[in-house]
Amino acid sequence: MDGISVSLLESNDEPAWDAFIQEAPSATFFHRVGWKRVIEKAFGHRTFYLAARRRGAICGVLPLTRVKSLFFGHSLISNAFCVRGGPVAEYPEIRDELESEAIRLTRELGAECLEFRSEACSGSGWQIRDGVYANFSRKIAPDSGTNLKSIPRKQRAMIRKGIANGLKAEIEEDVRRFHHVYAQSVRNLGTPVFSRRYFQLLKEEFGRDCDIITILSGAEPVASVLNFYFRDQVLPYYGGGTAQARTLAGNDFMYWEVMRRASERGYGVFDFGRSKIGTGAYDFKRNWGFESSPFAYTYYSLGTRSVGSVNPLNPKYQAAISLWQRLPLPVTKLIGPAIVRSIG
Repeated sequence: MDGISVSLLESNDEPAWDAFIQEAPSATFFHRVGWKRVIEKAFGHRTFYLAARRRGAICGVLPLTRVKSLFFGHSLISNAFCVRGGPVAEYPEIRDELESEAIRLTRELGAECLEFRSEACSGSGWQIRDGVYANFSRKIAPDSGTNLKSIPRKQRAMIRKGIANGLKAEIEEDVRRFHHVYAQSVRNLGTPVFSRRYFQLLKEEFGRDCDIITILSGAEPVASVLNFYFRDQVLPYYGGGTAQARTLAGNDFMYWEVMRRASERGYGVFDFGRSKIGTGAYDFKRNWGFESSPFAYTYYSLGTRSVGSVNPLNPKYQAAISLWQRLPLPVTKLIGPAIVRSIG
């Protein structure tokens, strides 16, 4: 296709980028230009947001983040710290131009791997890694009664148990209670936690398209989730619960509150996100009646490192995970952010 140019996004074109994302069918919340600012401020990584133009108008985009680590290698990722990414374009020819420029940039930067968190790249040299993740998403009705009936009986019972236990939900602007609960949850899973500042930046950047719902037992927070909103979708993205949440059915009650409130606001799709196949999160979402769909990532390797090798299910990470689970919570809050910024 003639007349296509690809270049780095300039600040005065950021509104045009987001306007394109809002209308492009294959675009996601994770293609929004606000991620560029959040990633740069929270992690200090360089970003390369490629915009394709035709006759001066944006016709394709590709957000890229450079993640360089001694332990995890040197990659360009679309998009780092997000579950979705990859090029979005009006036509296949425009996508090809974005891919070619991304490969050229990967070589220029000396990176080992180009990673798209999406499928179906064209041309030779691309590898698809599937069979690791599944995605869960379904439509929700405009009324709570219909939505509750659509949840399988055992999970409905858990929601009612949470209600009977007197759990309450609050919308929060401050991230402190959320971060404390989330830090406990991921520590118990053996995963490094993000910094509190990262979550504050997400709240500030995305405004009303990002909220926090915290579940309280009396005055004690037992579960909390940070949600994104995009078009007609609600995406509960970072969530967790304390040990007490399991006893009180806090996690089921929390996701019910997300669904109920999103339905009241007019959202029609509950995107439960990706989970690794064979994990507790995968089973939890299936138990809620969500059907899984295949979810693959695409890689272009320029080095010797095996693509997609950073996987906590890999046996070589099990000793580190076990150690992390035994660390005091304040220690994990202190050193976790330095680790997680290198993973992307």
